[in-house]
Amino acid sequence: MDLDLRQARAFVAAAEELHFGRAARRLFLTQQALSKRIARLEDALGVALFHRCGHAVELTGAGRRFLEPARVALRAGDQAVTAARAQARPLRVDVWGHLYGPMRTLRAVLDDAPALAVELGASRDLPTAVDALTRGSIDLGFGRVHATAEGLEPALAHRLVRLEPLDVVLHPAHPLAGAGNLRPADLRGSVLWCPAALDRLDFLRRFAGRFGIAAEAAAVNLGLEPLLERPHADPRYVCVLPAELVLPADAGLRAVPLVDPTPLYAWSLLWRGEPCATGRGLLRVFAETAARRRWLEYAPGRDWLPDADRAQLLAV
Repeated sequence: MDLDLRQARAFVAAAEELHFGRAARRLFLTQQALSKRIARLEDALGVALFHRCGHAVELTGAGRRFLEPARVALRAGDQAVTAARAQARPLRVDVWGHLYGPMRTLRAVLDDAPALAVELGASRDLPTAVDALTRGSIDLGFGRVHATAEGLEPALAHRLVRLEPLDVVLHPAHPLAGAGNLRPADLRGSVLWCPAALDRLDFLRRFAGRFGIAAEAAAVNLGLEPLLERPHADPRYVCVLPAELVLPADAGLRAVPLVDPTPLYAWSLLWRGEPCATGRGLLRVFAETAARRRWLEYAPGRDWLPDADRAQLLAV
């Protein structure tokens, strides 16, 4: 028989997870698609590879014997693809949410995988990245994934890879500037200054609504320094930015941690269809870096996420 590597990959994932649901999420498949691949592999081999008990599974004797040779075959297949594409184009990744510095996260991940050939581009926002994925002009997108007016098509998949705490940035003359930390509810007497209209800024719209904070927006998003001009000129205005983002040296503003709860900004990878071998490699490095840097830590009550982001976290 000719071994189908997609079926072998489904088997190896299920054998390592011993759970069809977790294996399916790991391979960006539905559980039904994973089960069908394994069933076809068992039919082709003429043996049962698993004892099934609900979603949990155990390897049969044949499954245990097949596991390591299947891993070897998958490694050989990936090496063959990598060799064939050695002179091909790099992985194309677009980013959005530029005000929050997505390149900081990508740089940390790519530093952990210097052999990955990645070409970075910039999308204006999530709909622009979705359009680029649909047209095939990029392989993956990196930014905050949220519901759009058009909805995300079923062929698109995404994985949450980082939760980043946010600070409030305010003028030294602001009445709260001397605090060591602040609660989001403390900002109700201030005005949240936003880089664009709230109907285009899903996270800030939900944050302001959840904590009852008045918000106003600039006419055009011109970047970080123009955004900070408003709180610098008028102490009533504040901004919410990632805690690790370095403010311009001459901004004349103070960043204060937000607590009880700490708002978290959710960064995700987005792709269409099944990722290529290089794309899977980037997803793997993201997962390893996130685990080492504890990027996905979340405690209900201590932290705050919009409902949709929390649902993404549960699926990781």
